[in-house]
Amino acid sequence: MTMSPLVPDNDRPPPARFALDRWTWKEIAYLLANLPMTIAGFVYAVFMIGVGVGLAITVIGLPLLAAGLHGARLIGKGERGRARAMLGVRIDEPSPMVLSRREQGFFPWLWSSLTDPVGWRAVLYSFIRLPWGVLTFAVTLVSLFVLWPVLPYTARLLTNADRAMARGLLSPSDELERRIAELESDRGVVVDTAAADLRRIERDLHDGAQARLVALAMGLGLAKEKLTDDPEAAARMVDEAHGEVKVALQELRDLARGIHPAVLTDRGLDAALSAIASRCTVPVTVEVNLSARPAEAIEGIAYFTVSELLQNVSKHSRATRASVDVWRAADRLMLQVTDDGRGGARMDGGTGMAGLAERLGAVDGLFVLDSPVGGPTTVTAELPWRNRDRAGTVKHP
Repeated sequence: MTMSPLVPDNDRPPPARFALDRWTWKEIAYLLANLPMTIAGFVYAVFMIGVGVGLAITVIGLPLLAAGLHGARLIGKGERGRARAMLGVRIDEPSPMVLSRREQGFFPWLWSSLTDPVGWRAVLYSFIRLPWGVLTFAVTLVSLFVLWPVLPYTARLLTNADRAMARGLLSPSDELERRIAELESDRGVVVDTAAADLRRIERDLHDGAQARLVALAMGLGLAKEKLTDDPEAAARMVDEAHGEVKVALQELRDLARGIHPAVLTDRGLDAALSAIASRCTVPVTVEVNLSARPAEAIEGIAYFTVSELLQNVSKHSRATRASVDVWRAADRLMLQVTDDGRGGARMDGGTGMAGLAERLGAVDGLFVLDSPVGGPTTVTAELPWRNRDRAGTVKHP
């Protein structure tokens, strides 16, 4: 079973041994560097707090404190990089402090800087690290010359405490920080997907309907010139132009259906999925068990997800039958497409599965692929359920 997105969780160093291996030397270097780094951080924090608070009654006190907190962010970034490089600990970067357009200006910047939790956590980290830096430097230096047989275990014990402090104070610990980072990543996926869809529509218009309409206009122009001299030839050309018009209209209908099918807007997922199932080269049974219709955006994503999965069934599965099931489970819209084909589908197999997973992930969805070699293949997708507002309610005749 393959789930997307996948998050690796292997950032543990190898077990400590008596031999001084590469990891042990990295940990020793980290502990010895603690003293100068913590002294520099402590001096910066004391100076920044002292000057900022001492001059708070003046005009420049609070701006200096705000600028100092931005500097503390940089200290935290450096410590995170040092921990990642030398301790092998994975620490995500907090989201940058960016003001919206409505919050531009000096006072919004000042308030956001003074209430920045990332900066204050970095200041706290610099304060509490001074005695710890002195202790680790002294213990490591003594162990390096006197207690070297147990130095690997001592270094591991001390650096584990460093890892815990770095994770606790320098990582984006609150859920809001993580959510912001996820939304920033998802926004990039949505923008890329929208751009790709626009390029596809432009290409289809330029290479299909537009070229056909240009040829149609030229044909009608020639028929107009021959209308008096050769009526029979003009009639044949008009008849050919009529056929071109029908083909162009069909291409425009297909293009409009690819943007947003009318049957989905008018009749909902049950009828829309039954329509795309009827065009599949494999017999497909569709079962939609929904007491209400979801929001238009969720409904559209569900439709196009099933549409692409059924295209994969037609092109790659060699199946004899398939099924589509749609239901609601609590606050999730569930989709499941199953076929009895040869299986072996992968996220990186060039069938668009990775793109579907990214699209679903951009709206807090989940994509699960289960396709053992020999089949069957089952794709389960989850989307957040959002109620359809009154403005989007479709009234059936």
